[in-house]
Amino acid sequence: MLIRIRQVLNPAELKEARALLGPQAPWRDGRGSAGGQAVQHKNNEQLAQDSPESMRLQALVLQALQRDAHFFSAVLPKRVLPPLFNRYGGASNFYGRHVDGAVMHARSGERVRSDVSCTLFLSDPADYDGGELVIDDTYGEQRVKLAAGDMVVYPGTSVHRVEPVTRGHRVASFFWVESLVRSDEQRRLLHDMDRHLMHLRGTVGETDVGVVGLTGTYHNLLRLWADT
Repeated sequence: MLIRIRQVLNPAELKEARALLGPQAPWRDGRGSAGGQAVQHKNNEQLAQDSPESMRLQALVLQALQRDAHFFSAVLPKRVLPPLFNRYGGASNFYGRHVDGAVMHARSGERVRSDVSCTLFLSDPADYDGGELVIDDTYGEQRVKLAAGDMVVYPGTSVHRVEPVTRGHRVASFFWVESLVRSDEQRRLLHDMDRHLMHLRGTVGETDVGVVGLTGTYHNLLRLWADT
């Protein structure tokens, strides 16, 4: 399930993030964090994880996620790995086809199963050429290039790549989520039901017998499938 979540960062947060990620930021060779297979296909830069800029940006993104109802509905987060930040452009401008590792390790030692991969776009798409995130989906290749502040979430099992950036720089945050519901198919069904319930609540109200019954069904399915 590939889902676009709009305006995760508000304009003030986006402005702060882009200022922290400017040319003077402590960018490092992104291959330092790649696994054995991915390191052969990875050619980008990554923000130093122990830098003050990274710590401030992690707090900013996590704060935004906590208030985003669409993110919670789509992902049902159990654990969120601290966000990382990367840059594509110049001689470090692409990431070839790869699959993310099944278990990711935070600097704190925490281990997170990568059920859901997330990319939060921070650059205006008019500021760079290329740089599409290309995801192999059940419906074929999906090419994703979103507005600054928007995010895409997709199954961590997906083969994906970042196309070469031929002008400017593409800056983004990326991270992984261990979901309360491990199955992508079950998460999709719950997300669909939740969206339809929100529509019904807006049209017939919270106390309608059908809304109450469907809400119960949603929570009973979540109770059945959730791993807390």
